[in-house]
Amino acid sequence: MAWMNPTCLRDHSRWPRFIAFALLPLAVASADAATLPASVASALKAASIPASAIGVVVMEPGGRMLLAHREGEASNPASVMKLVTTIAALDLLGPAYTWRTELHLGGKLQNERLDGDLVLRGGGDPRLTMEALWMLLRDARARGLRDIGGDLVLDRGRFAVGAFDPAAFDGEAARPYNVGPDALLINFKAVRLTFIPEGAAATVRILTEPPLAGVKIVNNLVAGNGACTDWPEKPEVDVAGSTLTFNGNYAASCGEKVKHFSLLSPPDYARALFDHLWRQLGGSFAGKVRDGAVAPGSVAFAGIDSPTLLEVVRDINKNSNNVMARQLFLDLSASRDAPATLAASRAIVIQWLAARGIAAPELVMENGAGLSRIERISPSTLARLLDFAWTGPLGPELASSLPIAGVDGTMKKRFAGGSAVAGRAHLKSGFLDNVRAVAGYIHGEGGRTLIVVSLINHANARAAAAVQEAVVEWAFTEASRTRCCGQRR
Repeated sequence: MAWMNPTCLRDHSRWPRFIAFALLPLAVASADAATLPASVASALKAASIPASAIGVVVMEPGGRMLLAHREGEASNPASVMKLVTTIAALDLLGPAYTWRTELHLGGKLQNERLDGDLVLRGGGDPRLTMEALWMLLRDARARGLRDIGGDLVLDRGRFAVGAFDPAAFDGEAARPYNVGPDALLINFKAVRLTFIPEGAAATVRILTEPPLAGVKIVNNLVAGNGACTDWPEKPEVDVAGSTLTFNGNYAASCGEKVKHFSLLSPPDYARALFDHLWRQLGGSFAGKVRDGAVAPGSVAFAGIDSPTLLEVVRDINKNSNNVMARQLFLDLSASRDAPATLAASRAIVIQWLAARGIAAPELVMENGAGLSRIERISPSTLARLLDFAWTGPLGPELASSLPIAGVDGTMKKRFAGGSAVAGRAHLKSGFLDNVRAVAGYIHGEGGRTLIVVSLINHANARAAAAVQEAVVEWAFTEASRTRCCGQRR
């Protein structure tokens, strides 16, 4: 595909200026607190975090540096790594890019009966929801298919990822954020549980959606009194990953709660959901589910397109969706001739950065989502990426995908309660054990925009929220000093 070749990357007149800036080394700042604003240094001291554990860049679009501290040092960025994946995807694939999921017939269809297999081919759609699958199956019913005489064949060949252990990262195999990428990932492989306390009966109902064969919920919860401080959101999970057992007290003051869990293997989940929806639509199916491939030359019987990449990027960044980010990262290397691999996607990102004039020798990408102990990037590389996006035609699309401080997404509760920053910053945050990160755009009161990046790697990072806020607030103050177009306040 042409987009995989750096010589075919789109040309913009701004690139010579940008590349010239990107190749200039940033001034090297020392690692002591003297290079940091007093408010940031004070917040670091209060959190017992040394200045050597934080890297910061605050700069104007175009390259003028206002603050640089350990800007070239590689750090784990947690979910801020999603910026690399989404900016690369927007530039390489285009904001209108979509994925297609198809149904193919493996036999003759006559009198509403298929004498053969039904093949469900995945296109790598990061947001193939239950509703989308229902629409696809409804279309197949409308086209005259009712009875399936053979098997359900899952064509997952667009990705070559091998075996995936959802418990490898933190031991929480049933948590949806640990779901692995799959070319036919349906409904994020998730089950939504709604907990409803019924005080009069001292019981708690658990509603399951979708209700899947093979999924078992053991409800030993007792409705009780008191504050909702520790409701039992972590169930026991059986070895097979198909049974959840809830024990303990559920305070009535909790009201209704919703929690999502990832259960079953991808093929088992696909079979269970397909069977549930197909029978709802009046179809019949008694075959097995197995992996396979669409026959060469086969024409799709029915198909459905995903939302655009722009919508997918918004979901990824606003809600920090790890599963969708993994899917998107892999899809960067998918083509008609070869399935996508993690190694190929990493190579394409490095190739793309070089073509854009961004040297990033420190970059380490494992899965493109930031849910990793080994991913690394420097504040200066992130700042250059954000500058590249902001000063180009995709700037508004990227900015609108980022959480707005104090308003929505993962930043909804940050800078709320009267902070001047609320509503004036598009920021992607990241958080893991020993990691706290933030990066994005700060919009001053006079219309001036600054780029901000702050990465903290330290054992006390959990207590570093005030440090990140101090960096953002300092940047906001700087952005508000000058009105748009150079007019002093």
